[in-house]
Amino acid sequence: MENQNRRAFIGSISLLTGSLMISNQWLMANEKKLRYKVAVIDLMILKRQKLSALPLTKEIGADGLEIDMGGLGNRETFDNKLADPKVRQEYLDKAKDLNLEICSLAMTGFYAQSFATRPTYQKMIQDCLDTAKSMGIKVVFLPLGVQSDLVKNPELRQPIIDRLKVAGKMASKAGIVIGIESALDATGELKLLKEVGSINVKSYFNFSNAIKNGRNLHDELRILGRKNIIQIHATNEDGVWLQNDPKINLYKVKETLDDLGWSGWLVVERSRDAAQPTNVKYNFSANTSYLKSVFQAE
Repeated sequence: MENQNRRAFIGSISLLTGSLMISNQWLMANEKKLRYKVAVIDLMILKRQKLSALPLTKEIGADGLEIDMGGLGNRETFDNKLADPKVRQEYLDKAKDLNLEICSLAMTGFYAQSFATRPTYQKMIQDCLDTAKSMGIKVVFLPLGVQSDLVKNPELRQPIIDRLKVAGKMASKAGIVIGIESALDATGELKLLKEVGSINVKSYFNFSNAIKNGRNLHDELRILGRKNIIQIHATNEDGVWLQNDPKINLYKVKETLDDLGWSGWLVVERSRDAAQPTNVKYNFSANTSYLKSVFQAE
């Protein structure tokens, strides 16, 4: 009788263990099946290159974080704390503990500084690629910014193309994709990408760029197409949350992206409520939650 009870007990434990394994496998598989993931940016949640950006990201409810490379100013390269292996490991360990992903590294210093003319641009790009590679990050963000605005400064087109060709070769060696943001419309940006001619240089699309310039967001996405968009800044200009913004219908955006067969990271940049623009949790939790309700619905 005692042996039968023991066997029954062991059988019950085995069934429970098996159930837990199946449950964990289902959860892992379900996570991997997410077609769209939502991230925030450490710079925009006021945690630029701070480890505390990760627990705040978890509180906000995002799936991941885009980390900035640090300030640029007149330095030869970014003020990058992640150049320290110890700091990098702290980030990786914390992200793992919180079940968060680091979706990309951002070179936002180029918003104000000139990618077209900075003499040490290769060092900057290489430092970013080295950091990304050491952390297993596959995408880096390069905004062409104010000084490299190709609409206002068309004479910079060839220097920028030449530099992007160099950057593309560097990215190819590292196995990383550089996502660029320009002031061009989708037709112009697609032409630019073709002239650069590297599969490691793609568009980091920004909803706001299309909307604020009066362009049709859905047409812009279709023109660029699935293969040319690596990630998306999925917000509009500040003023109202995404759910209250009459200029964008995210359900229709999802239909367009679904139709294109696109999948990837939707990264919250702005869309802060004008009444409380500095309330990080208030704004980014709301936009993250709404993006998830639209793009991750069953």
